[in-house]
Amino acid sequence: MEIGAVAAMRYVKDGIRAARLVMQYTEHTLLVGEKASLFAISMGLPGPMNLSSEESLHKWNKWKENDCQPNFRKNVSPSNSCGPYHPNINSDFSDTSCSSLNHMGTTIRKILPVNIFNHDTISMAVVDKVGHVAVGTSTNGATSKIPGRVGDGPIPGSSAYADDEVGACGATGDGDIMMRFLPCYQVIESMRRGMQPKIAAEDAISRIAIKFPNFIGAVFAVSKNGLHAGACHGWTFQYSVRVPSMEDVEVFTVTPQTASPHVP
Repeated sequence: MEIGAVAAMRYVKDGIRAARLVMQYTEHTLLVGEKASLFAISMGLPGPMNLSSEESLHKWNKWKENDCQPNFRKNVSPSNSCGPYHPNINSDFSDTSCSSLNHMGTTIRKILPVNIFNHDTISMAVVDKVGHVAVGTSTNGATSKIPGRVGDGPIPGSSAYADDEVGACGATGDGDIMMRFLPCYQVIESMRRGMQPKIAAEDAISRIAIKFPNFIGAVFAVSKNGLHAGACHGWTFQYSVRVPSMEDVEVFTVTPQTASPHVP
């Protein structure tokens, strides 16, 4: 139950090491923004440094030339430019009722494509020789995100969760949706109740897909004994595994599943 996380951290390259410093040297769980950067540098990480590359600047300039499209704005005007943005004139913020919300049905959400060209999440779980389990997730976040956005990467139970008594889980995909369901916490608790990793992973993904049938995401699950599996929705997902007896990693491919929940 030890944990550390950083979010919206700039000017420091090694986010996962910064998160570990939070875990090792503070009583906090999550540090964010400029102060997270200052903390990481004060604890010995290199910085401040410019993290932009020629490739990232080229992508940003192309996005600006395309009127900042696509982006993650909704219910704003203008909808097809770089702003400044204002709430739509038709938005009625005085209406506090929930009558317009579809609580029981599915939600069709406009999402940006998630693929190898704009996706960089790395999640890794380790079981050591005495049985301790650890997991960490690191990401640059969603391409074209609104400044200040925090995704599921640093959210406990969403992109990663581990328990020595059970195992570990890592996740990737549409973090703004996935964090609403804490899929990795769900996986670990399902495994705690006796589900095998494959069924636990599929169940967690199905819970999301039922509400958001067009979401894109995946999880992997590994038990404390090394049994592992993955599940995904909206794309084909790959994860790799290595044990001491192997000379190299083995890559496993997981195909998308339908949104049918498993009942324990």
